[in-house]
Amino acid sequence: MNSYSIKGFDHCELYVSNAKQAAHYYRTALGFLPIAYCGLETGSRDRVSYVSKQNQVRFVFTSPLENNSEISKHIYTHGDGIKDVSFTVDNAEAAWKESTKRGAESVLKPKLLTDDCGEAVIATIKAFGDTTHTFVQRNNYDGVFLPGYTVFEEDVVAEPTGLVHIDHVVGNQSDGEMQSVCNFYERVFGWHRFWSVDDKDINTEFSALRSIVMANDNEIIKMPINEPADGLNRSQIQEFIDYYKSAGIQHVAMSTKDIIKTVTKLRNNGVEFLDVPKTYYELITNRVGEIEEDLTMLEELGILVDKDDNGYMMQIFTKPVQDRPTLFYEIIQRRGSNSFGKGNFKALFESIERDQKKRGNL
Repeated sequence: MNSYSIKGFDHCELYVSNAKQAAHYYRTALGFLPIAYCGLETGSRDRVSYVSKQNQVRFVFTSPLENNSEISKHIYTHGDGIKDVSFTVDNAEAAWKESTKRGAESVLKPKLLTDDCGEAVIATIKAFGDTTHTFVQRNNYDGVFLPGYTVFEEDVVAEPTGLVHIDHVVGNQSDGEMQSVCNFYERVFGWHRFWSVDDKDINTEFSALRSIVMANDNEIIKMPINEPADGLNRSQIQEFIDYYKSAGIQHVAMSTKDIIKTVTKLRNNGVEFLDVPKTYYELITNRVGEIEEDLTMLEELGILVDKDDNGYMMQIFTKPVQDRPTLFYEIIQRRGSNSFGKGNFKALFESIERDQKKRGNL
């Protein structure tokens, strides 16, 4: 039993080579409004950060202002990607103390941040690879994001695309490392195994993966942990590891209440999605039964459908959002189902493999 509670995902921080341009892309393509900023004008001498928000989803884009900083070295090694997955907690100090006591490596001891809007406490531990988890306690803070950030005051607008909250965050591991990472979450956080598949469930002619979904006690936080399995060729998990140069965050799944409307807007904004073969939809009604959505629209947009005992879900995956084939995003709508699209993995893998072949990486 933990002496603190996790309220949900707080934000994901990306280390990127150009935070200004990243914030612009996420605004114009994905519908995220910049709400906060820190940089030279706010007294930050080593980094600049833009905070962008849509409903409950927050991304922080951070770029270095110095050549040999930890941030610039991270970008040199991994390319643009997610450095930190943070959790909102009721007691950041207790979360840090309990985590480090159970074996987690400390990155930042509990730190009190204050400004005219109140106070907040943050603390950070190492997760896997160079990825970290930050505990954010802001119950006594009324500012836009955290002390040290100012309100983003430039006159810009964002057209929301219907993204509501972070459904889950996926971490890729090297072959043989999945189990130890899951054990870490079990030991350090007291999380449990929510769902799993192995290479018998998820495979194609060329590649396979194993995955275990870890969840916290209230199951608001879900983190699938993947590793590649033996196949004839290099799997998408191994391709990520090869280009990211270590374990890391492969994708973030964001929920919507109307996936057809959301994906239509995203496509119109220029977001690229993986292609789904038309044959996928030929027997879809036999596999998932009757659904509320228009199947013609789902096929036209390339949205996948799967079901479990509790209902069904719909999902679609973007292509990588940077030049390295690493980080991408998932858009998901759940109608009762708590699954992660096991029935879609074969179609998804084959779609990814087509892109891998174009890149010369299959």
